Amino acid sequence: MPFTIIEPSAPKIPFILSIPHCGVAFPEEIKATYNSELIRQPDDTDWFLERLYDFASDLGITIIHANYSRWVIDLNRDPESHPLYNDGRIITALTPVTDFLGNAIYSKPNLEPNKEEVDRRLATYYWPYYQKIEKLIHEFQQEYRHVFFWDAHSIRSFVPTIRKDKFPELILGNNDETTAHSELIQTAFQTLTNASFQVTHNTPFKGGHLTRYFGKPSKNVHALQLEMIKSLYMTEDELYYDEEKAKRVKSLLQSTFKAIIQTLHNLNLK
Repeated sequence: MPFTIIEPSAPKIPFILSIPHCGVAFPEEIKATYNSELIRQPDDTDWFLERLYDFASDLGITIIHANYSRWVIDLNRDPESHPLYNDGRIITALTPVTDFLGNAIYSKPNLEPNKEEVDRRLATYYWPYYQKIEKLIHEFQQEYRHVFFWDAHSIRSFVPTIRKDKFPELILGNNDETTAHSELIQTAFQTLTNASFQVTHNTPFKGGHLTRYFGKPSKNVHALQLEMIKSLYMTEDELYYDEEKAKRVKSLLQSTFKAIIQTLHNLNLK
């Protein structure tokens, strides 16, 4: 199964939490094509986000997270490989052949996926993730007018191939305020900025393909992406979850989700 669903432990609300880049597994049918050293600790993984967000279930939120590494196929890229940005930045592809730093991830160039293999991976690993989210949204829409989707990501504080400067600590993305109702955007941004973190809005990330695909406020489906630097909750070597460091940002995430839930509730009452 390319994804895991975690059902809420509290009464279910129309809120879906997606974590598309936390997977580290590789399907057996293609595992041997990769550099065996690199896939032991696949770089570009959003390490431990499912642990950082584990409180969401207690709020009634349904969690979906990827099981396979983004090196198999990147769930947050356009299925036809159209670029998300046109400013010259380097972004890994739908089926990456290098990591963010440019290192080849396949053991030999002739093992890189061709068009037929990319199509197979789309059908086998990519679209099932989207189809499950669509099903969840449809189910919620039978009972609620508005549905909310949050796409969770993390990144190193400095990736020179993407940006010359260090990243802000927290980056809220909604494709220039087009993927969610303005009240939900304002609630999320204002709550995030209430803490003493460095927070930006749609800079340098505007939300990836998942946020843009599912965020259709005209149809009452609202999506936001949060990117955060990994050092907020991990050791600097990216090997271990740091419980003490994580407490601060986890508390902010809890406050943000509670505020969003209230705003979502108010929208559903209108």
